[in-house]
Order: sequence, then structure tokens, then C-alpha cells
Amino acid sequence: DHESEPLPKGGGFQFIRRLLAVNDAKNHFEPIEVILLSKNDADTGLRVFNSLEHYGLPISRAAFTCGQKPYRYIDALNASLFLSANDLDVSEAIQQQKPAGLILGSDRSEAGNSDTEGELKIAFDFDGIIADDSAERIYKSDGLIGFQSHESNHSHEPLSPGPLHRLVKQISALQKWEWEKQRLDASYKPRLRTAMITARSAPAHRRVINTLRSWDIQVDEAFFLGGIEKARILSEFRPHIFFDDQMQHAQPASVLMASVHVPYGVANQAD
Repeated sequence: DHESEPLPKGGGFQFIRRLLAVNDAKNHFEPIEVILLSKNDADTGLRVFNSLEHYGLPISRAAFTCGQKPYRYIDALNASLFLSANDLDVSEAIQQQKPAGLILGSDRSEAGNSDTEGELKIAFDFDGIIADDSAERIYKSDGLIGFQSHESNHSHEPLSPGPLHRLVKQISALQKWEWEKQRLDASYKPRLRTAMITARSAPAHRRVINTLRSWDIQVDEAFFLGGIEKARILSEFRPHIFFDDQMQHAQPASVLMASVHVPYGVANQAD
């Protein structure tokens, strides 16, 4: 009955729209693909495709699972990120070591995000997102002093990758491509801008920087807040999406922008 009526925009709409805009079909440079995974069946899924066409989102691939868990196809589709508003699907995906996150909030207006048309700004936490939660476990067991001491003593040892490591590395590679293009063409303006926002402070910052170097990942802006509320920085950076492994940071941010909770590691285990 509502097949021709477009679905409302979701919390990730602006992020997806700007992510796809990074592609340059005119010059045959299309490094980004978004695939829609839905629990609809193919028949009711026609409304989904009609909605994508209505909003001008160039998404051509989709999977309709008729009630089955869509995250099962993350590996088959070679996906670096599975976004969903279904907390059970996201939790199960994370438990199976798949890159997944729970999108919070509703659609945000363009005025609430970046001022620059076409620019895509992405913000990430570090521990439990780019890197694993091994340092967070030290903090939980030994407290702040023990954590600072441990990280100082291991500052030159890279941490192991976290759930969104591959995604961040790929974004960093795209940025390097943009920087090279700007070097060759001064009129080109890079569209991707990244920020890492972590509760760490000095001296624990050294291990973060050395870890990112070992992975050849660069970020445009880095914040070592040492207890300052992340929302205060996010309100100034104004990303289109923010990823954090703790709901206490992701939830307040969802008032300002699309925010993603990644329920990974010790920070999401009951005490």
C-alpha cells in the first residue's frame, strides 16, 4: 500500500550520502560501495529501492533476508562496517568478531554538521575502536596510575587491531590519495577529514601515536582529553558520524550528530 511512499531518512542518512559522494564516477574512481542489508523480503524490499532512488543514493546492491540475520553476510560481501539500529544484531555481530556498530539518534540536518559542502568528517575513539581493548583491561584492573605506568612502559609496542581497524585504515588510504591529488592539482579540495578523540592523556598518548604509525594510519586531528567530555570537542569538530565503544560517550553525541556505539570489549561487559 505504501510502496511508492519514500521511507523517512534514518540516523545514518547524511553519513551515507556524503560517503558515496567521495566517489568520482566521471573519472572512474569509485573506491566506496554501500550495500543495503535488510530483513525484508524482496517483494516488500521494492519500497527500499524506491526510497533510495527518491533520495538519489547510488546504491545498487542489496540483500533481503526475509527475517534472517543480515550480519551473516558481512564476510561474504567483504564489508568493513555493518551499521544497524538493531542492537541484538550488532551485539551478535561483534561477538562473532565482525565490524559492526549500533547507530543512534535520528536524521540530523546539514546545518548541524560540517559547513563545507561535500566534505565528510568522521570521528573515532581509539581504544576499543581502532585498537583492541587490552589497554582498557589494564585500566579496569589497575586503575589510572597502573594504566599510565603500563602504557609508558609499553609505549613502543603497537596495540592489536580493534573492530574498526580495517575501516579506519581504508579511510586513511583514501585520504592519502586525496592529498596526492591535491599536490598535483592545487584546485582540488580533499573531502575526507578525520579526528581521533580519546580519553587518554600524556604519557599514554605515546603508545597511540606509535601504534598508528605502525599501521600507516594518519588522522587530521587528534584529541587526548584526559577526562574532558568528548561532546565538547565533537560540538566544535562537527563530524557527520562518531564511533565510540562506550555508550556514555556515544549517547550524548547522538544529540549532535549520527553516533555509533560499538559494543566491543571489556567496556561493555557487566562488572
